[in-house]
Amino acid sequence: MHMKELKKKSFIINISMLCLLTACTGSVPAEDTGTSWRTISADEAYRMMQESDDYILLDVRTEEEYTERRIDGSILIPDFEIKERAEAELPDKDATILVYCRSGRRSASAAETLYSLGYTNVYDFGGIIDWPYETITGN
Repeated sequence: MHMKELKKKSFIINISMLCLLTACTGSVPAEDTGTSWRTISADEAYRMMQESDDYILLDVRTEEEYTERRIDGSILIPDFEIKERAEAELPDKDATILVYCRSGRRSASAAETLYSLGYTNVYDFGGIIDWPYETITGN
């Protein structure tokens, strides 16, 4: 191989590695921007809920899932409606928002959407299937 081809392949490999490394971060680190959405455990979310009443508990599942089983005090905005409803229903963009869904996929997507809309204190704690604490059912 010629030196020019080696340099080109090396450059492509380095760029590919950089893209892979930066694409794998699940949230934007708070220390980099001053604001972000963060992934936390159910235990961390529960602790935050015990230490303060100053938070919004956001369920991003469907209405049927919400009625079947939810965390008491949560409000429902399905993940597919976040962009349209967030600013009207969550007017304080600096409020602490704890987000959950069934398994964690929709909550991560909703947290990222909220962050992109300018919300500064968003915490994704995954799915209700991993929530070991009390829940309620019904309307």
